Amino acid sequence: MYQRQPTTQRDVINLLLGLFFIGLQLFQLFALPTWLLPQNPAWGWWLLFPTVLTTSWWAFIHESIHGCLFSNRHLNRMAGRINAILFGSPYDLLRWGHLLHHAYSRTERERPEVYMPGSVSMAWCKLTYYFRLLGGLYLFEVLGGMLLLLPKPLLKIAIHTISRPDNVVELLSDKILMPRTLAIARIEAICILLVYGVAFSLYGEFAWILIIALLARGGLISLVDNMFHYATPLEQGRYAHNLYLPVWWSRFILHFNLHGIHHLHPNVSCWQLPNLHAESGHQYQGRWMQAMAAQFKGPVAFDQFKED
Repeated sequence: MYQRQPTTQRDVINLLLGLFFIGLQLFQLFALPTWLLPQNPAWGWWLLFPTVLTTSWWAFIHESIHGCLFSNRHLNRMAGRINAILFGSPYDLLRWGHLLHHAYSRTERERPEVYMPGSVSMAWCKLTYYFRLLGGLYLFEVLGGMLLLLPKPLLKIAIHTISRPDNVVELLSDKILMPRTLAIARIEAICILLVYGVAFSLYGEFAWILIIALLARGGLISLVDNMFHYATPLEQGRYAHNLYLPVWWSRFILHFNLHGIHHLHPNVSCWQLPNLHAESGHQYQGRWMQAMAAQFKGPVAFDQFKED
């Protein structure tokens, strides 16, 4: 039978993880360029470590978004906000963007691989699809945070310009433009500019190394985002694929591969997902690397879903 993990045990594990991820990012952004790179540029290879941990780090932030990091709500939000700043995007922008994904998954607003014939050309659809897949999603998250620094009239114009029936921008703006939420998001956006401004200043002539690391982060974040939903049935928001990984790898990414179970139980800690998956009988709907590669088949015409 499914048993809930003791809250204290979960809190301790997540506290250690949170300190680790924050420390890792501080090392990447400040310690490495200050003390190590000036001695030997080969120290730049150490940036492979935080890059490999990109999915694990996002899974940690994702736990905060769902209120599953700590039993204390304020600690949960604080951990999420600190990590989001280091990630490069205001916390509430990430939080509401993800919660809207749960609310509208596989509807017209949240199915990035679906091509609607007659809406745009297939060539344009492919261009925007692959741009999003290969780092564009992360770029949108970063630029979205910077847009929040615009004066509110200009911000509303920008929102109106990019809002369409096939995205959640308008719905997201309803959440973000709440006075207190916007004020906090703007403070976080300024913190992001300061953090990365200082980091690039410290990297100096080695700034290209940090740029490569950030491009790798953006690529991994964008590749993983929709892989659990690619070509899955439409209008079934609670459905997503569970993807097989060896047990050690699944733990390494905080069981983020069990995305189907997560969509059925979004407010359950990641550490409980394996037990829920075992009891559900849902099995796996594919393997991690194959699912990631399948996205490169490109957009799927809406008519193909109707035929299925």
